[in-house]
Amino acid sequence: MSSLTEASYPPTLDDALERDRLVQTIKDWTIANGLAVRPPPAVAGNDAEGTLAMSAPVTLFPSPFPKTCFEDAQDIQPRYNELYARISRDEEFLSSLVQEVAGGDDFIANLWNVHLRVKDEGYVQNLSLGLFRSDYMVHQDGDNLQIKQVEFNTIASSFGGLSAQTTLLHQYLSKTEYPLLKDGIPTSSLDLPANNSAEGLAAGLAAAFHAYGEPALGHPTCIVFLVQDDERNVFDQRHLEYALQASSDSAPIPVFRLPFSQLLTHTTLAPSSSPGGRQLLYRPPHNPFLTFEVAVAYLRAGYGPADYPSPATWEARYQLERSAAIACPSVLTQLAGMKKVQQVLATPDAVASGGQSALRRFVPDDNEPAYAALWKTFTNIYPLDATAAGLEARRLATDPEACKRYVMKPQREGGGNNFYRTAIPQRLGEIPKEHWGSYILMELITPPPVVNTILRNGKLEHGGVICELGIYGTCLWDQATGEVLRNEGAGYLLRTKGDKSEEGGVAAGYGCMDSCRLV
Repeated sequence: MSSLTEASYPPTLDDALERDRLVQTIKDWTIANGLAVRPPPAVAGNDAEGTLAMSAPVTLFPSPFPKTCFEDAQDIQPRYNELYARISRDEEFLSSLVQEVAGGDDFIANLWNVHLRVKDEGYVQNLSLGLFRSDYMVHQDGDNLQIKQVEFNTIASSFGGLSAQTTLLHQYLSKTEYPLLKDGIPTSSLDLPANNSAEGLAAGLAAAFHAYGEPALGHPTCIVFLVQDDERNVFDQRHLEYALQASSDSAPIPVFRLPFSQLLTHTTLAPSSSPGGRQLLYRPPHNPFLTFEVAVAYLRAGYGPADYPSPATWEARYQLERSAAIACPSVLTQLAGMKKVQQVLATPDAVASGGQSALRRFVPDDNEPAYAALWKTFTNIYPLDATAAGLEARRLATDPEACKRYVMKPQREGGGNNFYRTAIPQRLGEIPKEHWGSYILMELITPPPVVNTILRNGKLEHGGVICELGIYGTCLWDQATGEVLRNEGAGYLLRTKGDKSEEGGVAAGYGCMDSCRLV
C-alpha cells in the first residue's frame, strides 16, 4: 500500500529545541485565536467561574490529502444536501425505517412520537434548515484512491468553528515557522486550501433567520443556540456566533445560548389563535423583562439519549417542534440521519426489496450523473435484521475472523458509540437477537498510510494517523412544497486520529483537529 506521506514530510523534529519552539508557538496561537476547549472537570478543578481554557488537540503539520478526493467531496455536497432534504420530506419512507429499528431503540421511537404528536395538531412552520456534514475517508484499492462516506450528520455537525481556525493556524505556521526548520518547508510547497466553514455555516443560519420573516407579535426576532449543560466545546460554537454577527449587513442578529435542559424554563408558546400561531417566545434569564420571538433554534444538543434524562426534556423537544421557530434540525431531518437510512441508500438494486435501491427513490431517473456520483461514495453496508442480507451480515458479524473487516453502528451521533472488529460478536451476545436490526454493519474503509505528530494536552504523539474529511453544507427548504431556498457547501473539517484508535470524535477524546495539504 503506497503512502501519502513523503520521506521529508512531515519533518520528524528530532532536535528538542526546534520541537519545543514549534510546540510553544502552537500553544500560544491556539489560545490567542480561540482554537480551544474548556478543560474536563478533572483538569478544571475548582474553576467554578469558567475562566480556564486549553488548546484543542491539533496536528503539528497539515496532513497530506489527495486533491482529487478533496475536490470530489466538495463537488458532491450540494447533491447530498438536496438528497437529505428530500428524505426528510418522505414521511412514509422514514416511518418504515423507524419501525425497523424502534423496537430496540427507545431514543428513535421517542423522536418519532414527537413528530406524530405535532403532526396530529398540525405543523405551523414549513421551513427546515439543515447544517449538514458528510464525513469521508480515502479508500485505497490498488493505485486507485476514492472517497467513501463514513456517515452523514444532520444534527449538531460540530467543529465548523475550530476547523476554520485550524486552517488559519497551519497557514500561519507555513509562513512563519515551517520555512525556519532545519528540514525547512518552503511556503510555496504547501497547497493549503482555504476554509470558510464558520462563515458558511453562519450564512445558513442567517438565511433561515431572514426567511422567517417579520415577527407577528411585535417582539424582536432572535436565534437561539440550544447547547448541553457544562458544554466544553463552547468556543467552536462561539466562532459561528461571531461569524454570524460579522456577516450582518445591517443591525446585528440577536443570538442567545440556552441549555437544552432549560428550554421549558425560559421559553413559552404563543397561543395557536395568535397571528401566525405558536411563536416560540424567549425571555433571557439575565433580563426576563425582555421578550424575543425565536426565528431559528439551532440544536447543538438533543442528539443522544443523555440529553433526555426525564419526560420534561422530551416535552421540551415537543414544544420546540410544534412551535413556529425554524428548527435546525427538525425531528424528521434528525431522523433522516439514522444509520439505517445510510444503509438502505447503499443497498444495491440486486439486493434491495423490490429490486431497486432506495437512492433511486430520491434521485430522478433522468439524473443519472447525480445518482452515479452519490453511489460512488457508498461503501458496503448491511442490515442486521432477519432478511436474507441481514442473515448473511449476522454470519459475518459473529464469525471470529470475518468480523475483523467490519464496524457495527447504532443509530447515534456524537462519537464513542460504535463497535469494531472483534468487539462485535461480544456486543451482539449482550443484545436480544430481536433487537439486532437496530444496528447496521459497515465494511471498514482502508485508507493509505499517513504519518503526523499530534499535540494533545501538552504532549506529543508521533506515528501513523488516519484522516477523516468532513464537508459542511447548508440547506434551507420548504417541507410542504419541496422548494429549496438555499443549497451551499460550507467549508471542511479534517479530523485525525492515531492509526491504532477506532473512534475519531474530537470532543469524545479520540481525534484531533487537522487541515489538508493537498497532494
